[in-house]
Amino acid sequence: MKKNGFLLGCSVILMAGLFLFGNSAFAKKHTKEFYQIKIYSLKNNDQVARVDSFLRTAYLPAVHRLGIQKIGVFKPIANDTATVKKIYVWIPFKTLKQFEKTMAQLEKDQTYLTEGKSFLQADFNNAPFIRVESVLLHAFDKQPKYEIPNLQSSVTDKVYELRSYESATDYLFAGKVRMFNAGGETALFKRLGFNAIFYASVISGAQMPNLVYMTSFENMEQRNAHWKNFGSDPEWKTLSALPEYKNTVSHADIILMHATDYSDL
Repeated sequence: MKKNGFLLGCSVILMAGLFLFGNSAFAKKHTKEFYQIKIYSLKNNDQVARVDSFLRTAYLPAVHRLGIQKIGVFKPIANDTATVKKIYVWIPFKTLKQFEKTMAQLEKDQTYLTEGKSFLQADFNNAPFIRVESVLLHAFDKQPKYEIPNLQSSVTDKVYELRSYESATDYLFAGKVRMFNAGGETALFKRLGFNAIFYASVISGAQMPNLVYMTSFENMEQRNAHWKNFGSDPEWKTLSALPEYKNTVSHADIILMHATDYSDL
């Protein structure tokens, strides 16, 4: 009887230990942040000005009131000559629940609804944008939380580079993500001083399967020099030659941007 009681006690302790360990691992695994990127497509400078005004006076202040303090707002350097102009808004969330809750809270924020009324309730034949795309992302294991760069140059000089890497299949996409994490590509970027703000897998978007990351630089000259160093780095040459990472990227989009004067980054 005592023996059975002892074994039962050991089993309970073992199960409790596994439960606590499992939940600890679960919690650790789920501390990675989520990000939303909203992409406004605009047909002219009037729409650009209207989105700028809405974001500056209504949206950013409202999201700040909800405790999200670092929101990035960017415009592609090529915007001036582009037929369709873009504004990118990057918003970090600690959890998916916070993302969902933020959306609901904005709908009840009377200050936000008042300040943004002309934008939110624009006439159907005088819309402030062509379309808005929303991309939802989940941070990588090797950089589970965003990092704000300590750039010293002016707003007009600083360069933010947003890259999207698409893969032909989910299997190849998983390989590219492993290349960043276990393979060491994220660490390589850090060693070479790319000032990465985030790396993340897209979990809902128009170009899946794909990953997105953003690096930042003092100016375009520094950006070009960093990529030159990256391409010639022996570690990169070894990593990129490994067969398990062959053909993991089928298409890449590279967007060079400046932050707006009201961006938090």
